[in-house]
Amino acid sequence: MWEYEHTAATVASPEAVWRLWADVPGWGAWNAEIEKVEIDGPFAAGSRITMTPPGDEPVVLEIVEMEENALFVDRMDAGDFTVTTVHRIEPLGDGRTRIVYRTEIDGPAADQVGPELGPAITGDFPDTVAALVRLAEGR
Repeated sequence: MWEYEHTAATVASPEAVWRLWADVPGWGAWNAEIEKVEIDGPFAAGSRITMTPPGDEPVVLEIVEMEENALFVDRMDAGDFTVTTVHRIEPLGDGRTRIVYRTEIDGPAADQVGPELGPAITGDFPDTVAALVRLAEGR
């Protein structure tokens, strides 16, 4: 298994972060690695998100778990490996919130695919989360 986690603290409320996550068509406002994004239903478990990175092929993710104002988990199933990303909001107290992005690549081909694909997927997490924080804080 390959794994990576990035966290950031913010004064934005969990609800402010959640509103940005729930607005899937608006993800491009804070994620520069998205050229196009669509969802095939509501922002809920079972829905599929199609994300197209700039100059790349579309990637289809299924929302596999969701808890409003707390977390959503998406998964890409590539057959011999899966890429699961957990997006979590953790209240820290004192009006602060931690945002967690955690990606795991698992399955029979994970040890082979993870070291190359993992950094390509997660390399923008610091910039993406920072932009999400700025927007959620209203800056």
